[in-house]
Amino acid sequence: MKILLNYLLIFCFLTLVGCGNKLQETNTALRTQIIEVHDEVMPKMGELMSLEKKALAQADSLSQQDSTASAKIQELTQLAGQLKAANEGMFVWMRQYSLKEEGKSPEELKSYLDSQLVLAKKVRKDIQDALAQAALLKD
Repeated sequence: MKILLNYLLIFCFLTLVGCGNKLQETNTALRTQIIEVHDEVMPKMGELMSLEKKALAQADSLSQQDSTASAKIQELTQLAGQLKAANEGMFVWMRQYSLKEEGKSPEELKSYLDSQLVLAKKVRKDIQDALAQAALLKD
């Protein structure tokens, strides 16, 4: 009976260790995905700022040339706001993202990383959407 109990304890221990390792692998993969999403759009930050300035300059120029073009001026101003918000969204997300794992169980870390992946993908979508809208800007 004692041998059976020892085997059962060893089996439970190995099962727990095996699950922990699997969760650690999952968490590592999640971190990698988050960084990949970040790295995909981070190089576009300068372009966002440049296009924001361009949209504002076009709105300003248009308002000086044709005061009746209020719809187009408003469209350009809104585009500049969208570009600025996408740019700021990246930096807000980066400031709150934490690489610290101390004090978190693998389950807590997975939950955190899952939520961060959702946020990173939203930042990416906002940037991509803003850039797509800005493609309408005339040179």
